[in-house]
This record gives sequence, structure tokens and C-alpha cells, in this order.
Amino acid sequence: MPVAPTHPGVYVEEIPSEVHTIIGVSTSETAFVDFFAQGPMNVATRITSFADFRRRFGGLDVRSEASYAIQQYFLNGGQVAWVVRISTPGMQKAWRELVHTSAPPPGSTAEPTARPVLRIEASTPGRWGNSLRVTVDNDGISMADKATAFNLTVEQLADQGGRQRVVTQERYRRLTMNKTLASYALTVVNRASDLVRLTDVSTGERPTVGLVTPPGESQSREVPQVVSLKGGTDDDAQYDSGDNLMDQEGNVGANAHARLAKAILGTADDMPEFPHRGILALERIAPFIFNILCLPVVSKLSQASRTQVIQAAQQFCQAHRAFYIVDPPLEGSTRELRRGPKPTDLASPESEIFKELDSQRHENAAIYVPTLVIPDPLNENRPLVVGAGGTMAGVYARTDVERGVWKAPAGTTASLVGASVEHTLTDLENGGLNPLGFNVLRTFPVFGNVCWGARTLDGADQRASEWKYVPVRRTALFIEESLYQGLKWAVFEPNDEPLWAQIRLNVGAFMHNLFRQGAFQGQTRREAYFVKCDRETTTQNDINAGIVYVLVGFAPLKPAEFVIVQIQQVAGQIQV
Repeated sequence: MPVAPTHPGVYVEEIPSEVHTIIGVSTSETAFVDFFAQGPMNVATRITSFADFRRRFGGLDVRSEASYAIQQYFLNGGQVAWVVRISTPGMQKAWRELVHTSAPPPGSTAEPTARPVLRIEASTPGRWGNSLRVTVDNDGISMADKATAFNLTVEQLADQGGRQRVVTQERYRRLTMNKTLASYALTVVNRASDLVRLTDVSTGERPTVGLVTPPGESQSREVPQVVSLKGGTDDDAQYDSGDNLMDQEGNVGANAHARLAKAILGTADDMPEFPHRGILALERIAPFIFNILCLPVVSKLSQASRTQVIQAAQQFCQAHRAFYIVDPPLEGSTRELRRGPKPTDLASPESEIFKELDSQRHENAAIYVPTLVIPDPLNENRPLVVGAGGTMAGVYARTDVERGVWKAPAGTTASLVGASVEHTLTDLENGGLNPLGFNVLRTFPVFGNVCWGARTLDGADQRASEWKYVPVRRTALFIEESLYQGLKWAVFEPNDEPLWAQIRLNVGAFMHNLFRQGAFQGQTRREAYFVKCDRETTTQNDINAGIVYVLVGFAPLKPAEFVIVQIQQVAGQIQV
């Protein structure tokens, strides 16, 4: 309210600004949903490097296609990834019990008695927990406190060069089992540890160090109590080999495809403890968003399960204004024999792979062929065939940073780092796949391995889609999400011309900023974009219904897919 003057003088009033700056959202944060060796279950975890992924999820694993895709993602320019570790009902946590040992009375020949006092289990299910070792000691604790205090050390071991070495260690000092103290073991460890969780199973007794009686001596001595966790499994032990989720080669069990598909989509109904599983976990990352979805494990599913997951993932991406990079199917009984689809089959309408991919047309998705070959660090760097999803997600991210989301992630600058193309295609073979909406990865002298296509799966020539090109579709998704996030302030504001004017001002400023960066066609604002919000877009009936309509149009930049050089011979003599 204006200040009511009460005496002569100068009065200062602050007038609220009508500017609500709309900030462009991220464009290349990529989500990976797959099986991983360890890590949080069914929770989208944000990571910013492969070292971060290795620390949280265990790094490369032969059973995890996404672990290799994530490595390729960061190698090719990716910056932020959201990782979801899927679960199945049979996964078990590794565990052991720590005991309180009571020495027998002096002179007694009885053995020391041990009672369980503390259950310790891996923080998440999986056989990774079998690599954990827990030690209880009383180093540095005074004699007065030894009856109540103890130290706890948790170590994760890994085989390195044929020897067990400690790769992660957590140490907690001067813990107690007194629930009223801040040093209560469960309070301290369960809040801080990434590796274990504790459960109190006693009446307040603490786990003690071990007691041993050396030969020839009558007095027992204290030694650290050391236990190794056991019982962790990646699948239910009741299943036979055909029902196991993964074998040691990373192949899906013959009877496990449908179960894995449900785990990816989060539709399993036998895990009530995880209401948001699989890709549904991505709905809980607000205020963050994801822009690209990669599901490399889908390439190993049966055709029926693969189609089910791809179509559901496309709908999920459409609802969340994201883009899905589809990986083609992989075949082969071993990793050495694994192969991707042949380019000749992809270009043949009579082939099964063409019919399958033709049923998955969608404007929010793209596929890149042929498959790639990368060195496998887990197999003496021998060649491993993988889908291009993770690699291309990295190329998307790199291109967005260098040029913008409106630049096609293709061309001689779209190099594929750390990967080579499985099949070398000719121009004629490229020409047969491109009109069908299949983006081709090529190998050229000097330039090396590059992406040579920028069409969505809806970009086949015969479909004549307005979302034919990847950069056009991704630019539209970027604008939609930015306006969705940036216009929330307008909810419940009075729906009349003052509000419409503010919306025009703020949306117009956002679009003009993109125009200045070269995101649109045209030399002037009128040619490049428009923003309309007035009586024509929002009628009285809309106002009565509590609706305000904002119409935003833009002239997209489309990639120069075909560069035609015309040469004409001039008849007669040219005067200089």
C-alpha cells in the first residue's frame, strides 16, 4: 500500500516489478535405468562423473549394459546422469550378527559364552554385500569406558591382482548401545554409512572384542571381533538357471524377460516396499528434471518384452518432455559372439528387425545404427559390441554445451570417443537407412567415427512428420519445459489483461534471448517467433473456467541434411 504522508518531507516507495525471469532448463541430463552391482535401490541418484558412479554403484559389471553406457556417456561429454538401480523380489541383503562375549568365572573350565547383540547388514540387497568385512575393537578407549564403548570399522574388499584389497572404509569411534546418548551406534552408523545398516537385537549389551586364551596361559586376551557379511544375492536362490535374472555372461535368463521388463517399468506388484520402481523413480527427482532416457538392458530382452518396454518408455518420455535414445537388439550366447542387427536387415521391410522397429515410431525417440565396438576392461580390453545409446547421449550433451540444443548432434564434429562402428557402411547403404528414420554411424578418413544422422523415429520420409529432426524436437521440448517451470508464478493470479501483459513480457524476453543465440530461423523477431496471450487466446468462458492460454510459436532451425553444390558451365569467353 502507498505510504500516507503525515509530515512534509521525502517518501520512498518500493514498487513490485512485473518481471519474472524465465530460465532455460537443462537439456542433456540423462537417466539410466538398469541392473547394477550395488547402490541405492529404485532411487534416482544424481552423479556427475564415472568415478562417482564407480563409488556409488560399483563401476563396470558384465551383467550391466548401462554400466558400459554410463562410461561412454561421460567419455563423450556427458555431465549429469540420473542412475536407477532396479530390483527384483528375490534379491537378498548380506548380513551377520555381532556378539557380546562373556568370560567364564576365574578357574572355570567352561567356554566363553556369546550372545548376539547387533545385527549388521548391507545397506542394499545384492551379492556385493558379501564383500563387506566388519571389525569391532577398543583401540584408544580408556579402561573406564571399555565396558560401554567400542569402535566399529566397515571395509569393502575387492579382488585386485589376485589379492583382496580394501577399496572403501568407514570407521566409527566410541559408539555405545545406550539409546539415550548421541553416540548410540544405530543413530550414528545408520545416518552416516553408505555401506551398512544396524539393528539392535539385545537389551543394551555392546558387541565386545573377541576373547582368546593363548596356549600355556590361563588368562584370556582381547582381540578384535571380525565378521564377514554373507547371504547377499542378486536373485532368488530358488530359481534355476533358466529363471535367474542374469548369468555370468550378462544374458537374461530364458524365463526372466517378462520379470525384468516389469522391473524396468516399475510395474511389478510383488514389491510394495518400493512404490516408485524402475523408470517411475524418475518422477521423484523434482525440482530436477531428466532430458534423455537410456535403457541399454532392453537390447537383451526378448522381442515381446523389448517392444513392451520401448513403447511404454516412449510414452513416459512424452509425458515428461524427455527424449528416448533406443538401443537396437543384441544377439549372441557369449560376449565374444555378441552382435547387433545387420544394416541390410534394417533396410529390408520384410525383415523381423525392421518390422519391430517400424512398430516403435515416435517423435520423442531416435535410434542409431549400426552398433558400436568398445574395449572391455573386464575382459582384457577385448572388443565388446554395445548399443550406441550411452555414447550418443554424451554426444548430445557435448553438442548442447558447445552449440546449443538446436544444433543437430551429427556431422564431422559429432565424433564418437572410445568407440568404433561395428559395420562400415557405404553411401548407398547410408542412403537406404536415412529415409527410413534410422540414424547411421559412419567411419570417414581423417574424421574417424562420427554420427551421420539426426532424425527421430518419426522421421521417415513417408510419415512427413513436423518432428522429423532430433534438434527440432529437442528444442521444442526445451522450450516447453522451460515455460512450464517458469510460469508457475502465474497460477491463481487474477486472470485479466495485467496478467496477460506480464506473461507476454516474460515469455517474450525468454524467446528473444534464444533468438539472439541463434536458436530460430529469421532475421527479425517477427520472422523468428511470436508470443500471444490476450482476449483472443483466452475468452471469457476460459476466464470463467480459470484458464489462461498462452500461444508461443517459433521457426525452428532444421539441419542441412543435404548440401547440394551446383556447378554451371558458362558458354563463351569471360571478360576479366
